[in-house]
Amino acid sequence: MLTAAQEVTLSVQGMTCASCVSRVEKALRSIAEVDAGSVRVNLASEQARFKLNSAIPSDKLIEALHKAGYQAKLLDALHPLSTAKHSNKGWKVIVASLLSAPLVLPMLPMLFGYEWLLNGWIQWALATPVQFWLAADFYKNAWNAVRRFSGNMDLLVAIGTSAAYGLSIYLHLDGETHLYFEASAVIITLVLLGRWLEARAKRKTTEAIQALQALRPDTVRIVRKSVVMDLPIAELRQDDVFMIRPGERIAADGIIIDGNSHVDESMLTGESRSVRKHIDDKVTGGAVNLDGLITVRATAVGAESVLAQIIRMVEDAQSAKPDIQRLVDKVSSVFVPVVVVIALLTLAGWLFVGAGWERAIINAVSVLVIACPCALGLATPAAIMAGTGVAASFGILIKDAQALEQAYRVKAVVFDKTGTLTEGKPVLTSVHVAENDSADKLLQLAFSLEQSSHHPLARAVTGAAIERSIDALPAEELTEIAGQGLHAQVQGQAVWVGNHTLMKSLGLSETALAELMPVSSSQQDSVAWLAAGHPARLLGCMTFADAIKPGSRQAVQQLQVMNIMTVLMTGDNEAAASKVASQLEIDTVLADQTPDSKALALQDLRMHHQPVAMVGDGINDAPALASADVSFAMSTGTDVAMHAADITLMRADPALVAATIDISRRTYRKIRQNLFWAFIYNLCGIPLAAFGFLNPMIAGGAMALSSVSVVSNALLLRRWRPGR
Repeated sequence: MLTAAQEVTLSVQGMTCASCVSRVEKALRSIAEVDAGSVRVNLASEQARFKLNSAIPSDKLIEALHKAGYQAKLLDALHPLSTAKHSNKGWKVIVASLLSAPLVLPMLPMLFGYEWLLNGWIQWALATPVQFWLAADFYKNAWNAVRRFSGNMDLLVAIGTSAAYGLSIYLHLDGETHLYFEASAVIITLVLLGRWLEARAKRKTTEAIQALQALRPDTVRIVRKSVVMDLPIAELRQDDVFMIRPGERIAADGIIIDGNSHVDESMLTGESRSVRKHIDDKVTGGAVNLDGLITVRATAVGAESVLAQIIRMVEDAQSAKPDIQRLVDKVSSVFVPVVVVIALLTLAGWLFVGAGWERAIINAVSVLVIACPCALGLATPAAIMAGTGVAASFGILIKDAQALEQAYRVKAVVFDKTGTLTEGKPVLTSVHVAENDSADKLLQLAFSLEQSSHHPLARAVTGAAIERSIDALPAEELTEIAGQGLHAQVQGQAVWVGNHTLMKSLGLSETALAELMPVSSSQQDSVAWLAAGHPARLLGCMTFADAIKPGSRQAVQQLQVMNIMTVLMTGDNEAAASKVASQLEIDTVLADQTPDSKALALQDLRMHHQPVAMVGDGINDAPALASADVSFAMSTGTDVAMHAADITLMRADPALVAATIDISRRTYRKIRQNLFWAFIYNLCGIPLAAFGFLNPMIAGGAMALSSVSVVSNALLLRRWRPGR
C-alpha cells in the first residue's frame, strides 16, 4: 500500500512517441488518489513520477496504465533504475533484415547486370512474418490507441505498412508482377532498427544515475557487540558502527570514530583530489577509502543519505518538464490525428487527379511512415537528461528543469562573501580596546557570547580564546539579532557583539567608531564591535582576515566574459567588502546588509537585470536565496543545503557557478536544435511525401533515423567539461 504524500516512480514500457506520454499522463491524472499537478512522464527514461493525495494500492496504478495499453512496474526508491532496463530486441532487427534482403535485392539490377523479379508467392511468404510476427507490437500498440480514440507512432506505421502489404496482395492476385512487399517489410525493419539504436542511446542518457547507484556497496561490515559481521547494506541502521578497509566504498554517511585515511569523493563532488580524513571527520556514503582502516558511526542511511538525495535530485531534474516541453506535448497530442487526415487527403487528391489507386495508396503510405512524433517527444527530455547527468558528474546538482531554464537566462550573479568567495575560515588578527581593559578581557567577553554561535567570525573568536587559554564567563538571556550580532547579560551588565549596523542602532556615533581604529578597516576583511551598558558605551573591536579562494578571481572573470554582471552582497562593512570586490574586480558592491535587506536588494536587482542568481551557503542567506530567480548553495559535499537552493554545488568552488550557466546554455541550445530539426523534418517531409517525391522505403528510413539523430545530438553534451 502506497501512502499519502508519497512520491511514486513507475517504469512504463510501451511508450513510443510524445502522444504516448500524453496518454499515460491522462491515465494517471484520472486516478483520484494521484495529485494531477505532479504527474511527469519522461519518454527518454520511460518513467512516470507523481505524488499521491491519499493511500492507494500499487496494483491500482499499474492496472490503470495497463488499461491504457502500457506495462508498468513500481520502482524501488533506492534503486530507481534497477527494474527499468531497456529490453534488447536486436534479434528482431537481424531476422527482419534477413527476410527483407531478398525482397530488396531485385531492386538493384546494376549489381547483377540484369533485371530479375522474385516470384510473387515467395515475396508474400517473406513479407508475412515481418508484417505480423516481428511487427506484432506495432499492431498491439496501435489497437490500444484506437480503442481509446487517440493515436501514436505505432498507429501510423501499422496503417502505412498494412496498406502497402494489402495493396501488394491485391496486385499479386490480379496478376501484376510489380509489388510493394519490399516497401512494407523494409519500413518495419528500419523502424525496428531505429528503435533498437534509440534504446541504446537512451541508456546512455541514464548513465549518470547508474554511475551514482553503483557507488552504493551491496554489503557492509557492521560491528555489533564486539562482533564483526558482513551484512546486506539494507540492514545497516543509524548509529550502527561499521568498518571500511582500504579500497572499499563507504557504506553510509557517518563520522570516523577510529583510524584515518585518504578518501576519494570524486564521484560525489567532481573533485579529483583525495581528502585526508581523521577521527571526528565526516565521511559520505559512496566515497572510496583509499589507504587506511577506518571505523565509522552511521549518521544517515538509506534514503536519508547524501548519495540518495543526490540521486533523487538528478532524477527530479531529468523527469521535470520545462515550459517549452509542455508546448511540444500539446502539439504532439494532435500530431497523429492530423497526419492521418493528411494521408487521407493525399489519397483522395491523387485519386481526384486520376493517378489511380496504386499511386494514391503508395503516396499516402509515404505520408504515414515519414511522420515522426517520436523525435518531437525525445527532443527535450534527451537533452535535459544528458545535460543534468554530465553536470552531476562534476558536482553540479540541478534541482529541476525550471532551475536549468532560469540558469541559462541569468543576467546577474550575486555572491555572498564569507565561505563563498573567501575560504570562510577567518582568523582574529587584532583586538582594539576603548577603555582601560586589556585585549584578553575584551576577547573573554566576546568569547562568552560567541562560544555557542556557528558564525565564521564567532568560530574565529572561539579559536583565538582557546588558543590563549581564556575561559568564558556565564552569559544569560543570550539573544541573536538577525544579521547584526548577539546580545546577553554577562556579570550583571548588558553586552552586545556585532557589526557596524548593530553599533549604530545602539546610538554609538560614527566618530567614536572611527577613532577606535588606529589602522584603517580597509586593511581588514571584517570587524566585530563590542558595547555594554545602558546607555551603550563602546568597549572595543576585533579585526579578522579571511583568505580569498584561489578560484574566485577566475569565477568572476568567467561570468564577465559571458556578459553577466557580478555583485558582492555581504553583511560586512563597506571597507571590507570593497577590498574583496577590488581584488576580484567585481562590478557592484552591496555592504552592511542584513538577511532581510539582502532579499529587498535582490528584488531591486531583478527589476533591472532579470533573471538574477544568488550564490550563498543555503542557510544564512535563505531569504536572499528565496528571492532570487535561481539560487546556488555552496557545499563541501557532506553538509549539503539541498532544500535551500535550486542548484547545489557539491564542492565549494565559485567557478562552478559559471560552469552551471554554461552547461544550462549548452543544454538549451541542444533542445532548440533538436526541436528545430524535428519540426523541420516533419514540415518538409510530410509535404514531399504527399506530393509523391518520396519512396515509402526512403520515408521509413528517414523516420527511423530522425529520433536516433535527436538522441545522438543530445548525447554530445556528455563531452562537456567545466571551464572548457
